[in-house]
Amino acid sequence: MTSALAKIFGSKKGSAPTSEDAITKLRSTEEMLEKKSAFLEKKINEEVAIARKHGTKNKRGAIQALKRKKRLEKQLTQIDGTLSTIEFQREALENANTNTEVLKNMKFAADALKNAHKQLDVDDIHEMMDDIDEQTQLAQEISECISNPVGFGNDIDEDELNAELDDLLNEELEENLLTVDTSALPEVPKLDEAKPLPKVKSKIPAGGDDGDLAALADWAS
Repeated sequence: MTSALAKIFGSKKGSAPTSEDAITKLRSTEEMLEKKSAFLEKKINEEVAIARKHGTKNKRGAIQALKRKKRLEKQLTQIDGTLSTIEFQREALENANTNTEVLKNMKFAADALKNAHKQLDVDDIHEMMDDIDEQTQLAQEISECISNPVGFGNDIDEDELNAELDDLLNEELEENLLTVDTSALPEVPKLDEAKPLPKVKSKIPAGGDDGDLAALADWAS
């Protein structure tokens, strides 16, 4: 039995098959079994046709045809089971092959990342980040020093400046008032002392109830 299996599967040692080779062989076996299954289905249909043809005329021939159909159906059932097993095995190999490729690529990426990290040192990175932070703070201090004017305006009192400005404005206002040209103003007419003022007639009725107002009206007239 062992020798027979060795003839079928080979007896070479040290030559483990690859997953690609196994998948190729399984696909080839599937194709062969599918052809065999199609042939058996065709033979089964032929035996059914023979049994119908003989019918009651040749009962023995019809029974023989049905017996052959049973044997063919048994073979077809076995082939269907074998196909299911082979299909499951092929899918398992394909998944394993995919996982292998994925793991190989992941290992390749991990090795590349490890190699990249060899060029870096955590302590050096921390030291570099501290230097960057220190230089950033120094640059900010320099900018603040440059933007702050030095030696100009720091010793001057704003209130004193405002008071001085008010004094200047008041002086300018007084000078403007003293230099006003009075010749441009219109002359005020002089009253003639010899000429009496015109009498103003009172509009208050003489027969008013208020006696004081009547007397005042008489005096004004």
